[in-house]
Amino acid sequence: MDTEGIKLFVLAADMLNISAAGRELGMPPAVASARLAKLEKAVGADLLRRSTRKVALSTEGAEFLPFAREILAQESAALAAMGFGAENVAGTLRFTASSTFAQQYIVPLVPEFLERYPGINLDLRLSDMELDLIQGSFDLALRDSVLPDSNLKARKLADDRRVFCAAPEYLAKWGTPEHPSDLYAHQLMAFKSQTLIKLTGPNGEQAQFNPRMPGSRLIMDDGLSYKIATMNGAGIAIHSRWSVHSELAAGHLVQVLPDYQMDVEPALWLVYPKSNVLTPKVRVFIDFLVDRIGKEPPWL
Repeated sequence: MDTEGIKLFVLAADMLNISAAGRELGMPPAVASARLAKLEKAVGADLLRRSTRKVALSTEGAEFLPFAREILAQESAALAAMGFGAENVAGTLRFTASSTFAQQYIVPLVPEFLERYPGINLDLRLSDMELDLIQGSFDLALRDSVLPDSNLKARKLADDRRVFCAAPEYLAKWGTPEHPSDLYAHQLMAFKSQTLIKLTGPNGEQAQFNPRMPGSRLIMDDGLSYKIATMNGAGIAIHSRWSVHSELAAGHLVQVLPDYQMDVEPALWLVYPKSNVLTPKVRVFIDFLVDRIGKEPPWL
């Protein structure tokens, strides 16, 4: 049954004015009249008596009115249970993300989000080891790639770039590579799953680099530790711009091989289980992160 038509009928019954009730719901008078006529056809009775001078409830309308109010009350209760509407969004949202990214960009925004949505509780599981979204019963996850899983959907949070970088002290000691082939004479670092990378030089020259080649001295699975090790001269590493843009700007790290672009287009994605309805608590959190982080990413 058309709940908007029922809402119009209840308002019109209270106000005894169909046009005024329609305006309350943003409907022009002609639309309101047509909507009410459609409802009357569905229930098989005239609910309101109209004349040029006034509107009154019919006998059938008076009988239908308490049921109409109950239908609207049940609808409101059902939507509130699902957390619909900014003022009614409620529930516990389980979210998993890279601890390094979350510490830098998400956790500082948590107080603002909780104040804006007092009905939502956040259960944050932050780790640079990816946790399984489905098995972990998570509502949402942050990933640096779209997972090839047909049970998941994704919305882009922001673009990213990856760069080679090293500490100034390291480069002063070991020299600065000018070509990708020079990297193999250096102390190299790798972050967990990094694999073969294709590079394009300033003149279209193609090159390849494997950060996890046998000569790699250090492989890590924690992003913050990986950055700290780079800053303290452990070697040359590949970092996401979101992770090191402040250190590069301050001179604590130096970009290496800046004229060579990596043949990857990384991005940050908000990934959630595939379903017909995106629950309001997840929707508002996604919208909040896109608004506060994704609109103007500080690292781009």
